[in-house]
Amino acid sequence: MTTPWIPGEAEGDTRRHAPATLRNRMAIADVLREVLPFAGTVLEVASGSGEHVAYFAEEFPATEWQPSDPDPAARVSIAAWCDGIVNVAPPLDLDAGVADWAVDRADAVLCINMVHISAWSATLGLLAGAARVLAAGAPLILYGPFLQTDVPTAPSNIAFDESLRLRDPRWGLRQVESVEQVAAGHGFALDRRVEMPANNLLLVFRAG
Repeated sequence: MTTPWIPGEAEGDTRRHAPATLRNRMAIADVLREVLPFAGTVLEVASGSGEHVAYFAEEFPATEWQPSDPDPAARVSIAAWCDGIVNVAPPLDLDAGVADWAVDRADAVLCINMVHISAWSATLGLLAGAARVLAAGAPLILYGPFLQTDVPTAPSNIAFDESLRLRDPRWGLRQVESVEQVAAGHGFALDRRVEMPANNLLLVFRAG
């Protein structure tokens, strides 16, 4: 499997580009309109290239956006994509799998395409961290490919899962039920499970 990142074309361009962003950002935004608070701070965990947060910030101008990523090059890309967007804060150095997050509260937590491209410990840390920063009723929103018990898996997702595990045995598509079980241990309830294009899911958990 090839890298999801394409570097900036112009010399000195520090912006990374993830082709999947252009394909899924509008569909994700349509669901976010229904589940995000009208105002407040959205913490995006694992912001990657920064293209999603740059797009969502302009779609939701009343919301403050806090991107984050543990990769220094990703944070440079995020800052470049969000340059001049007034409702995006500078990206934080935040590793979902580490207990000490550089933020102590948020009105929503958003995580796109991280759960399957990271160790299971990162998902455990994400759920624990979201429980620390979210108030009761606030949403934790996960997007990406998942497996579901008693639901046939698309052949493309099976192939994707195999390719991920070849790259790193710790990676791979997760069972929705496994994520839901751990989330429940942190006081979250699964509020919505939305089928998205390209065999992806958007899961909305609500803090208890």
